[in-house]
Amino acid sequence: MSVSKSPHKDAYELILDAIDVGVFRPGDRLVESELAEQFGVSRTPIREALQRLETQSLLTRDGRSLIVASLDHNQLAELYVVRAELEGLAARLAAQHATAEEMRVLRGMVTADQEFIDDPAALVRANKRFHHQIHLASHNRYLVQQLDLVHRTMALLASTSLAVEGRGEKALAEHAAIVAAIEARDGDAASAALKTHISTAFETRLRLDSIDLDAAE
Repeated sequence: MSVSKSPHKDAYELILDAIDVGVFRPGDRLVESELAEQFGVSRTPIREALQRLETQSLLTRDGRSLIVASLDHNQLAELYVVRAELEGLAARLAAQHATAEEMRVLRGMVTADQEFIDDPAALVRANKRFHHQIHLASHNRYLVQQLDLVHRTMALLASTSLAVEGRGEKALAEHAAIVAAIEARDGDAASAALKTHISTAFETRLRLDSIDLDAAE
């Protein structure tokens, strides 16, 4: 996967996007001069971007080098706890504040995303769009900012639970339940449905990780 420059993005966003789409994976070393050449920008904004990403714990130190961080079991559990609470709040607020247009967009996503059930990579992208649309429908800018950071941190995971056989179909059924609750303006149900969705995803990931560990032994 190649790295391309967008004229509308700064160095921070370029590196962040590269991590998000898997160009840079956990453990990869990021070198200031190489990044400047890849993105066609000077080293000063690259240096500032790397410092910012380190502050956000998306990069970590390995001696004098900066590498893309990885998440251990405890960090993963902590991340999912925070994600469930914030996503649940977003769904609750969306049930209160989403416009009719936003609800139609969410419903359309559930329908359109059925075509990606057998394509984990496409389903991951569709899943991100769906969750982001709920974040926006909450109409709370500060919550959206926090959820953006949580979802960026999710990019540090080496695999996706949506690749597990049968998970894609179940995930979309869970999405449908979330949208139904938002459409009904039932904040409690929307929050509960989204928290259940995140909990199931976490359980699936733990099982996936245990299988990968067994394969490595």
